[in-house]
Amino acid sequence: MISPLSSAGVPMTPRSRIASPTLSSTTGGVIPGSEYSSSAAGFRRSASVSDFQIERSRRRRSGSHERGGVYAEEEAVYRESVARLLLARERPFSISGKIPVEVNELVLFFRSKSGITHALDFPVDLEYGAPPALDVLVAACRSHQTNDANDYTDRESLFYPPNLPLTASLDIASHPILDAVRGGLFQDLEPEKYLVAVRDKLEVVVSGSRMGVQPRMLRSDGRVATVVVTLPVRFRGGALVVHSEDGRMEKYHGRGGKPGDIEWVGFLNECDYEVETVTKGCRMIISYGLHIRTYASASIMEPSDNFLDLISPILNLSRGRKIGFYLTHNYGINPSEVVADSLVPKLRGGDALLYHSLKLYKLSPELQYTAGGYIWPVDRMVELYGDDIQSKPAFPGSMPFSVAHRPHNQPPMRGAFSVYGDADDEEVANLRARVEESGAIPLSEAEVSVLGETAGRERVYFVSQGELEKLVVHVLLIVYVP
Repeated sequence: MISPLSSAGVPMTPRSRIASPTLSSTTGGVIPGSEYSSSAAGFRRSASVSDFQIERSRRRRSGSHERGGVYAEEEAVYRESVARLLLARERPFSISGKIPVEVNELVLFFRSKSGITHALDFPVDLEYGAPPALDVLVAACRSHQTNDANDYTDRESLFYPPNLPLTASLDIASHPILDAVRGGLFQDLEPEKYLVAVRDKLEVVVSGSRMGVQPRMLRSDGRVATVVVTLPVRFRGGALVVHSEDGRMEKYHGRGGKPGDIEWVGFLNECDYEVETVTKGCRMIISYGLHIRTYASASIMEPSDNFLDLISPILNLSRGRKIGFYLTHNYGINPSEVVADSLVPKLRGGDALLYHSLKLYKLSPELQYTAGGYIWPVDRMVELYGDDIQSKPAFPGSMPFSVAHRPHNQPPMRGAFSVYGDADDEEVANLRARVEESGAIPLSEAEVSVLGETAGRERVYFVSQGELEKLVVHVLLIVYVP
């Protein structure tokens, strides 16, 4: 068979018959000219244009270590920031706010050393000239003893002498400042205690001066906090800085005395405060000392003669007996956590009127829980242990989801051991046994004559047969008439 010839006259060989590269018997390599070459490590294919080429940095591993160090540093900063936030939330030492008042109606009355009474109207903007009353006020002021000026060019901060009469038409008691301070700084203050404000002094920081640190030792009048109110006099700079006892700091720049809402800052008595340099205008502040007071044993509420006349025949016909009146208001307490007598400072409306009227008759009224014909002693709470629970009953938020959210076809209990829907005798008997175990006794054994119908309701959560129930509890105002 004749092989085909190429264009050059050379016989052509089919590709399938071309010999594959074979190892050399002498060198152990490959046929010269092939794309493979020998090496001590074995076979290695030479680079091709179609292959991907990757250049790796020798510092790749060290770079990962550097990033790990950066991440660790960021994590430390993150943890520290969270710790500072939680500390500020758990232990606040100062708060601030605004008073929505008409500054045009605000007037400061004071008496100068000459005995003349002056009135300073607000707002004041020194760019348009100082009112004559302001010049008289500044001239009557004294320098702070805590001035920390380091040379004679610094101007001192001033305060109005406490022996001269001074009053302002602004009454912070008519604004919810004390409620805000109580909620922000005294969250655990007992219900029978309240805050009162006593005006302390007027302080003036004119342009170019600053107020040095006012240490807490200067406020030794028994106060628990201080409220500083900035009067509407325009100024720049002069930020109020409050330092806590543990080294924290809050800086309040404010609005510079612009017309509108009046700014105030409250802080604990353990804090020091200062005012930075006022660069323009004049910063004028009035400080108030906050004190804790306790409600007197005798109420300031006095019933009318007609109301007392309505009680008199009932008491005359009840001699030698215990009588009880249901409280008419809901007070939102948990009878499993507090005794009924703790409601006395919270009584309102007719409940407070009746309680203090009985006190005027030299009687000793008490508050006790009652439910289902049972009454708890004055020193006992409604604690329904047993059955499905192993500890004290809790509110729904602390119970498992399947327990707190019961099906709609199984409503909670209500009233005197009655329920919505069907209730078997075993369930009622179990509840009665748990009530008796908690210390309650029948009203008949307590020899209490209840006058009137139920009104106010409190609720106690408990678990019965795997479901969360609510026992409705009433509060009785009980008094023995000798």
